[in-house]
Amino acid sequence: MKATQVNTTDKGPSLILAELPKPKPDSDEILIHVHAAGVTTTELLWYPTTHMKSGAARVNAVPGHEFSGAIAAIGKNVQGCEVGDEVYGMNDWFADGATAEFCITLPPNVARKPASLTHEAAASVPIGALTAWQGLIERAKLETNERVLIHGGAGAVGLYAVQLADARGAHVITTVSTQDFDFVKRLGADEVIDYKASRFEREVRNVDVVFDTVGGATLKRSWSVLKPGGRMITIAAQSEGAGDQRVKDAFFIVEPNEKQLVEIANQLDAGRLRAFVKRVLPLSEASAAYSGAVPHSGRAKIVISVSAGRS
Repeated sequence: MKATQVNTTDKGPSLILAELPKPKPDSDEILIHVHAAGVTTTELLWYPTTHMKSGAARVNAVPGHEFSGAIAAIGKNVQGCEVGDEVYGMNDWFADGATAEFCITLPPNVARKPASLTHEAAASVPIGALTAWQGLIERAKLETNERVLIHGGAGAVGLYAVQLADARGAHVITTVSTQDFDFVKRLGADEVIDYKASRFEREVRNVDVVFDTVGGATLKRSWSVLKPGGRMITIAAQSEGAGDQRVKDAFFIVEPNEKQLVEIANQLDAGRLRAFVKRVLPLSEASAAYSGAVPHSGRAKIVISVSAGRS
């Protein structure tokens, strides 16, 4: 099969095209014929990309852990799905990913593809939507009429956080740049703050939940806007190794979840959630997508079309 692999050089990681053996599913696994894969540029530097679960060095990893496609084969113990089913979802961070014609995953990591979306649009959804869901609904337990501050509301995760918080009936405040004001308002934001022009902590007080996608100084300044008993959620990677126990408790990494993927698909098909794709590139241009040669601003995600012509 055709695939891309991480190639580590003195100038940093890049992607190269390769011909790899088509993987075979074990008894509890499924093989996905990948039609499209979402791009997260920072992934090339992630620990699971450069290391095995054992801690040993990992080389030639295949990136891209969110995808949309069809089940091509199933293990002998797999039940509840069939070859040919169109699905979307994620696979394990330490496994070879979906920037390839085929990838392996587990049945609980996927759900039926949203019927209203193309494979390219569906591939842009899993990481962003699941992160927002697990942060706001599962961890923060956001309730109707609560006030939530979402940092980076136009980003790949933030745009789903704004939509989910609005659908929850919360009062949504978000920080974005000026050009994204109208965009996040259409998503459901009630108040919008230009993070470049003003300090949010001077304009916001007594929020029930902060959902942080930025980290660093933004996270540090956010503690002061929480009301007593307020909940902090952060997905900023540098928070994982923080010495502050509050930050450790607030940090989480998204996990695949079939039930949540089903609900997200239902909301997408009902029009209560919207997916956004910035640009679709062929597999041959995956390196440009990950290197930054194709700009990655907010509002949408770059997607790799692996099986051209399919929708």
